Order: sequence, then structure tokens, then C-alpha cells
Amino acid sequence: MDDGVMLKWKADFGSTLGSCVILGASSAGSDGAGAGTAPVVDSGHGEPDDSGSIPESFYTNGGLKLRVVWTISSLIAASARHYLLQPIIADHKTLESLDLTDADGQGMLTMDKWQLQELRVRPVSASVDSHRTLMPALSMQLWYVPCIELPGGLVLNGATLVAIKPSDEATMDTVGNGATESAWILDAFEEPYRTAVSMLLKRRTYSLEMNSF
Repeated sequence: MDDGVMLKWKADFGSTLGSCVILGASSAGSDGAGAGTAPVVDSGHGEPDDSGSIPESFYTNGGLKLRVVWTISSLIAASARHYLLQPIIADHKTLESLDLTDADGQGMLTMDKWQLQELRVRPVSASVDSHRTLMPALSMQLWYVPCIELPGGLVLNGATLVAIKPSDEATMDTVGNGATESAWILDAFEEPYRTAVSMLLKRRTYSLEMNSF
């Protein structure tokens, strides 16, 4: 949490980014405590709301810009961790999986056996003048709900989900269409955040592109 903001991310890497899922909220807290007074618009029940457009104010009051900042900061954090892990992975050739979690639980970087092998044989492209792995061109899908109340009373205001893949992979994998395609998004977080992701996936999807950086 930072100034009331909740931000969680999970990224997987081989020699570069494989995918990243980000869940954020402008404020989070128990019902009536620290979460503001915005009305709950999604209780997680009923059919998907395909008419749930993002309100115009989201674009005019800096809401979209803030989500872009969240996304970039999460990707920079993940790529910096990946870059620092290279010598450790090279020195531990029997390592078959890796899960690196921040002390505060905000971010998690994962690598499976095949991704570890890929990193050992394929050199990493480093970002210019920065100790982190270069991000490829990215395709992003964004979902937004003004307010979500989760089981147990946790309320997320300005709840936002961002699912990211390299652009060349995203063209072969349409995000959010069907259980198989969205499983990697839904499985990114434990409860109660998994429920929040499930609610957000019912909303209308918005697509964004980001250049390599």
C-alpha cells in the first residue's frame, strides 16, 4: 500500500518477459474503513456486464494516466529483479523453478524449468543505462470497475486489472475470450484477489499497446 493505493503484480520470465498481471486499486479497505463511500457496482454475481464502459471521467481526471504509471512501475520492478537474478540462475544449474516474492507481498516473479533453461542459453537484452531487462513491445488488456466489494468485506475503489504479453505472442492469444485463454490471468493471485480478478474479467476489455523500453 502507498498513500492508500493497493498494487499487486505477478510476472513470469524466460530470457525476456513472458506475461505480467497487475491488480490495482486507488484505495482499499474493509467496508466503511479506508475505502471511501463509492457505491458497490459489482458483487460478483450474475452474468458478465458487457455494457460496463469506462466512464469519461476516467480519462479526464487522470485515472488512465495513473494506471499507466502503475503498469510501468510494476514492469520496471519485475525487469530489475529478473536482471539481478541472471548470475544466481547461471550458478545454480540444477534449479528447476523459481518464485521470488517481495517482502511486502506486492510483486512476484516466477520462472519454470523451461524458462530457466532459456535464460541460461539465450542472452538477456539489457535496457540502456539501466540495470534491468529490456521490455519488448507489449500488448495490454485493461479492465476497470469503479468499486468492488469482495467476500469478507474488502472494498476496492477504482479496481483495475491489466494483463500483459509481448505483442508478438498476444497476436496468437486473444486475452479474456474463454476459460483457457484467461486462466493465466485468473491464477495470478490468491484469494480474495482472485475473486476480484474474476469480477473484473466480466467487464468490457480495453486494449493498449506499449513500445519496448
